[in-house]
Amino acid sequence: MTIRNKRYAASALALSLGLGLSACGTLNEGPQNMTLYSVNQPVVERQNYTLDLGSNASGLSVPEQARLADWFETLDVGYGDRIAVDDPAASPAVREDVAAVASRFGLLLSESAPVTNGYVDPGNIRVVVSRSMAHVPGCPNWRDQYGINQGNQTSPGYGCAVNSNIAAMVADPEHLLNGASGTGETTIMTSNRAIGAYRDAQPSGGGGTNLPEVSSEGG
Repeated sequence: MTIRNKRYAASALALSLGLGLSACGTLNEGPQNMTLYSVNQPVVERQNYTLDLGSNASGLSVPEQARLADWFETLDVGYGDRIAVDDPAASPAVREDVAAVASRFGLLLSESAPVTNGYVDPGNIRVVVSRSMAHVPGCPNWRDQYGINQGNQTSPGYGCAVNSNIAAMVADPEHLLNGASGTGETTIMTSNRAIGAYRDAQPSGGGGTNLPEVSSEGG
């Protein structure tokens, strides 16, 4: 090999090494997570559905109550949905009728209604169903498709599997934001009664309640 050919070969090798190193540097483009915290977190979105109904001094008529029940059934309302009444007259009879229909689906009325578009016409009320949904945007994240991690940073897809499953399975997505709050009711008396009965029972070996005798004879 001549000197000129050797120079060409060395130049080509240096160029290929430079391109390879530059390619390695572009494999992990984007923000890098150097912690053990997941940047892929659930996002909760809320959607309001509204239905305007005619009302009077005695509440809702039977046909309007039927309309409301059919609307609830169409929306398939259930646990996690929030129902509120926007009534300019603040009629207790109207609220009682709406609560009676909502109770058929196992739901209670919220204290206040969210702000919605438009106005409630005189003689009407607006029933609002608020539904929340949770998802993890950007998941799955396969940006680091070659699996090369030169900086010992956390994988871009870290947390996608766990947080996506939680967002899909949580019964009330609002609990991802604020957690579940107590209702003020307590069942400590009921639970303590069962615990007390278990503790006060005599051990079976000491003459207490024994297991029933079972015979293998007979029919």
